[in-house]
Amino acid sequence: MYRHLSEGTGNRKQEQKVENAANIQDDNQLTVEQAIANLQGEDLGLRVYAAWWLGRFRVDAPEAIDVLIQALEDEDDRTNAGGYPLRRNAARALGKLGEQRAVPSLIKALECSDFYVREAAAQSLEMLGDSSSIPRLIELLNDQVPGTLPAPEPPQLAQPFDAIIEALGTLGASDAIPIIQEFLDHPVPRIQYAAARAMYQLTSESTAGYNQYGDRLIHALAQDDLQLRRAVLSDLGAIGYLPAAEAIADTLAENSLKLISLKGLLEKQLQPTKPEDLSPGAIKVMQLMDALL
Repeated sequence: MYRHLSEGTGNRKQEQKVENAANIQDDNQLTVEQAIANLQGEDLGLRVYAAWWLGRFRVDAPEAIDVLIQALEDEDDRTNAGGYPLRRNAARALGKLGEQRAVPSLIKALECSDFYVREAAAQSLEMLGDSSSIPRLIELLNDQVPGTLPAPEPPQLAQPFDAIIEALGTLGASDAIPIIQEFLDHPVPRIQYAAARAMYQLTSESTAGYNQYGDRLIHALAQDDLQLRRAVLSDLGAIGYLPAAEAIADTLAENSLKLISLKGLLEKQLQPTKPEDLSPGAIKVMQLMDALL
């Protein structure tokens, strides 16, 4: 959640551009029909905003899906550095809308030269949960997709490795385990944590050292960098690692983020049980959440 917003001056400026547009135009005054029309219009600012708006308000009308998919191949809205802001917003929106027919176009978007389009496409493919994207994601993780360019600002990563790794973990891509293991020692901490998250998801509970990946994330909550702590909170919530509950509650970060992370733990605990059969772990998590409210 915070991860892609906190990195890269170009990406932050684009997000700010959309937020400024949102402040100018009252969300409640824009209709679905207007948003779809704007996305097909000539005003680039309105097009970028419309793509964001359709995702923000979960507009899953077929015609909205159609124009967002078309926007993934837009050539008009391009920055001086070669980025595609409209494509980025369209890719993010399609993940939020849960429409499986967007999968082939999002897989194709993994070939885009724009680092942030590839990042958004990987995140959306993770949300859509379609395993057909796994082979292409693995190729991208290996930096084997021609025409892709690195991040335009330091540390100039070749690919959005954390987004790709997280997607592979969520999609259950066990074939990617040997590759993901290599990223446990990556020089960028957030990529190390994404690898630990994915390894936890992809490793069998019967495997020796299974909990080491969750424990590694717990230790990462002591990082001095707030942005990294926020990212790790998200990672722990995504894997539902119960031993992290108290560490999450004690983390120096916003209570809202800690509650989201604890909610992920609680949902994991509730999956195999009925509400009347709450485990001690689930009860403990609920108590920690109550204390944060």
